[in-house]
Amino acid sequence: MSDQRATLADWAKPNPVTDNRSGLIGKAVDRYDGPAKVTGTAAYAFEVETPSPALYGILVTSRIAKGRITAVDTASAEAAPGVRLVWTHLNIPETFADPEGKVGFAKTHFPLFRDDRVRFFAEPVGLVVADTFENAVAAAQLVGFTYEVEGPATSMDTALDQGEIPTGDPDLEMGDFEAAFAASPVRVDGIWRTPVINHCQMEPHATVAWWEGDVCVTHTSTQVLKRSQVYVSSTLGIPQDKVRVFARYIGGGFGGKVMNHWDLILAPLAARALSQPVKITFTRHQMFHATVHRPGVTQEVRLGANPDGRLTAISMMTWSHCDSAGVFTEPASRFARNLYAAPVRRMGLRRVRLDLPPPGPLRSPGEAPGMMSLECAMDELAEQLGMDPVELRIRNEPESDPETGKPFSTRQLVRCMREGAQRFGWDRRAPVPGQVRDGRWLVGMGMAAAVRGSAILPAKAGMGVDADGVVTLSQAMTDIGTGSYTILQQIAAETMGVPLEQVSVNIGLSDLPPAPGSGGQFGAVTAGSAALAAGMSLRKALAQLAAEDPDSPLHGGPAEAATFQDGMIAIGNRSERLSALVSRAAPDGVYREAASGPAADQGAWDRRSYGAQFAEVGVDTVTGEVRVRRMLGVYAAGRILNAKTARSQLTGGMIWGVGAALTEGNYPDPRYGSFVSQDLASYLAPTHADIGELEAIMLDEEDPKANPLGAKGVGELGIAGSPAAIVNAVHNACGLRVRDYPVTPDKVLAHWKSNPLPLAARGRGVR
Repeated sequence: MSDQRATLADWAKPNPVTDNRSGLIGKAVDRYDGPAKVTGTAAYAFEVETPSPALYGILVTSRIAKGRITAVDTASAEAAPGVRLVWTHLNIPETFADPEGKVGFAKTHFPLFRDDRVRFFAEPVGLVVADTFENAVAAAQLVGFTYEVEGPATSMDTALDQGEIPTGDPDLEMGDFEAAFAASPVRVDGIWRTPVINHCQMEPHATVAWWEGDVCVTHTSTQVLKRSQVYVSSTLGIPQDKVRVFARYIGGGFGGKVMNHWDLILAPLAARALSQPVKITFTRHQMFHATVHRPGVTQEVRLGANPDGRLTAISMMTWSHCDSAGVFTEPASRFARNLYAAPVRRMGLRRVRLDLPPPGPLRSPGEAPGMMSLECAMDELAEQLGMDPVELRIRNEPESDPETGKPFSTRQLVRCMREGAQRFGWDRRAPVPGQVRDGRWLVGMGMAAAVRGSAILPAKAGMGVDADGVVTLSQAMTDIGTGSYTILQQIAAETMGVPLEQVSVNIGLSDLPPAPGSGGQFGAVTAGSAALAAGMSLRKALAQLAAEDPDSPLHGGPAEAATFQDGMIAIGNRSERLSALVSRAAPDGVYREAASGPAADQGAWDRRSYGAQFAEVGVDTVTGEVRVRRMLGVYAAGRILNAKTARSQLTGGMIWGVGAALTEGNYPDPRYGSFVSQDLASYLAPTHADIGELEAIMLDEEDPKANPLGAKGVGELGIAGSPAAIVNAVHNACGLRVRDYPVTPDKVLAHWKSNPLPLAARGRGVR
């Protein structure tokens, strides 16, 4: 493919999507999969009907965080009603390690139950399979393990004292930072901490598996079909073409289902041993302990500036934790290389090991926690300078990428900030904290910038049309609730010039042309670009078919001049219905596959999505509670493919920002190495009652240097910067600066204990 890759000039040429003659691209159409989901006919992994009655597997997990299993007693479990199988490290069938020793961002723990070591609390150490779910749950409680316990390392501060682990990501050093910082007339120097954050998907990790001869069939909840297929193939030691992975519907992913877990291997392994389908699901408790999470992050931010507000030096160093054998690093300072201009720059990532479950990617890895420090530091700098926070950011807008000098493909950050300020009523913000009161609530406004990278990865797609004129798009893509089905339907319909109802979308199966799946804000643009390529190939084949068919009114016409619209194919003033052409000239249908990927010269440009976040909060002067009254996000994210799903993704990300700023965080109990919050009742994610007025504005933008669609993705942009905007609003309301997230009432009350409420706030009304 490298010899045939398109160039940016090729992408800039008009295509059916950019022409958008039918007006389907960008339209706020309803979700393709909506009716199936709201009527309950969409079968998620654990609900898939099996070819014969299924057995049920329950994972047995460790009750220590670090140590060794010294004895195992399975007799009671094996004698329990309905039990068909009990496995531990002593008797599990042989499995094989992944050839590269890792899959994705974390080293695998395969082969399963590989030895007597325990590496984190709730690590799976056994499996019970029974005839009913209830019998399996009951029997799992009867498996007895005796442990030799070792003291786990669960504290970031303690781990830092023991040394850092190289990340493989080289530091950025431009100029002598220490000298430039010391010489700066105005400085901000602080440490910010963000805690462990859990994914909290509605659907837990689950797999149902059975065997059809020597073919392993799995239905699982995964974001990446091909990676899951490789996982099963390499671990079971069978050819990849003997593994079929289905993921038709997925109840949330957020990056947590980029990683695969024990259910995906144990279900087919047990199904093979028992010659019967097996279903395995994680419990909610196991979801919190035995799957990935966003790691806790410590960030040192140092800003130097002149009195005019121009940055002279910027440094952002990040420390995050990984598990005892893992490789994942939260890239929380990488985005800062691009965001603001400063002649002297230092950025770096560090990692420490803890005896906790493996961390992994969670929605907007890097930017989500990273901007919670940098954008608050910028607010502190603005206060020291006596400058408006919006103006400070505009004053430090770079003309090109500050690190590489590459030009930006598009960058409308300044427009996002200015338009957001105007729409939000930023001019009514009181520059001095604690000046606006509404009854017992102090009211404040805050803002922050938002940025997220834009990438396109290699992918393939197939598109065909049958004798009835129905267009089918086929691709090993997933939809984790973000709208992949719908966007692919729109792209196929616009490309082939047919109504939406004439398009069928076939995704969620590893047999189909490969795509990298959902995640990293690359899903829609990557899968969509491949779909466009397949459609263009199909158009060419159909045009050639018509031009060569003596019974077609298009016979003899120049095939390259063919157009497709309203279910018709036309050359000049001659046309015929697409279904008529195919039913006559190719009754078995016409199908073509095509590939897409990064342009050969794409590295010449810096491509990112941008936005500006604004928030207004109220702080209760009695309880210290913070309430978000309203939020506004203004975004420039390339061509919007579906206005409805895009707005849903952006506002959903903003809601995540409320949780990150005010409520969410998980903490290891140093005695046991377990997380304190172990379910959705004790983990405080925001609910409807926590969200005030919410609005997302998408600016008109097309970026032909990003991909053939001119889109950039929106799935992770909404959370970038939104927590910082809220925390900056808290400061504006009551004068509190929080560097240890989240902003809980106890921190507000402690602030007021040493900093009594200003007199001006005691009776002044909302302006």
